[in-house]
Amino acid sequence: MPVQAPNVDYENELCFIIARDAKDVSVQDAADYVLGYTVGNDVSSRAWQMPDTSGGQYCFAKSFDGFCPIGPKIVAASQIPDPHSLRIVTRRNGKVVQDGNTSDMLFDVYKLLSFLSQGTTLAAGTLVMTGTPPGVAMFASDPPEFLKSGEVVECEIESIGTLKNKFVGSE
Repeated sequence: MPVQAPNVDYENELCFIIARDAKDVSVQDAADYVLGYTVGNDVSSRAWQMPDTSGGQYCFAKSFDGFCPIGPKIVAASQIPDPHSLRIVTRRNGKVVQDGNTSDMLFDVYKLLSFLSQGTTLAAGTLVMTGTPPGVAMFASDPPEFLKSGEVVECEIESIGTLKNKFVGSE
């Protein structure tokens, strides 16, 4: 029997792409390893993130077919002078549900790249997602209002563009 992905949620995230193999990169040198930026929707099945179903491991909840759309394009790092001051907005069926700024990220792009490269090589072309602002369905209402088939999610990041996806699935 196929595994179902219930309680599906959106997470608008700034993504960066590694330009060249990166290992043990300092925070100060990290910008030299960023090829560019794009928008990502870190789609998550919240039911599979709960400890009783996930065993404490979140990867499965974010790994179903069709999850993690990215786009609409990759913008060269040189075209984004400061990735830590970009407005990030998510619309669900046209209604704003997330409205934040990359300046609010817990860990900036360069700290993330440096940390992730400690002791392991990040291959050129690797995509890294950075985290999402408040407003995901899991925490925006009680009870949560998860995505339903036919709903449209638009993830927009200033200077990059808007990723638009229609959710198709079972509730």
